[in-house]
Amino acid sequence: MAKADRLARLDERRAEIETEYRALLVAALRRAAAGQWGLFGHTKDRAHAAKAAPTVLELTELGEAADHLRAQLSMPPFALHVDFVASRGPVSAHAVGEPKQAQVWLARLESQEGKPA
Repeated sequence: MAKADRLARLDERRAEIETEYRALLVAALRRAAAGQWGLFGHTKDRAHAAKAAPTVLELTELGEAADHLRAQLSMPPFALHVDFVASRGPVSAHAVGEPKQAQVWLARLESQEGKPA
């Protein structure tokens, strides 16, 4: 029973972290969609990077915490965090801008609302 209770608490904490991650990401995506660059790190502008850095750091910490709990629960990595990390970094000059990319992400997250991450 103790192991089952511990696993249930771990899973509950994982779900809380993932919910917090999603809420933080949606808020950041809304700011990016409104024209605030830096979330995806597509430009070398230091001011944009500095403005987005606290949010990116918090997302990274939450994503890593969720992945740590998922590993303890023998679950695959947190897909939303994996996708976000993969979408960051330099892109070609012909790629869509961060506001447009944020809009696409928001549409995707809204269509997945209620589905497990």
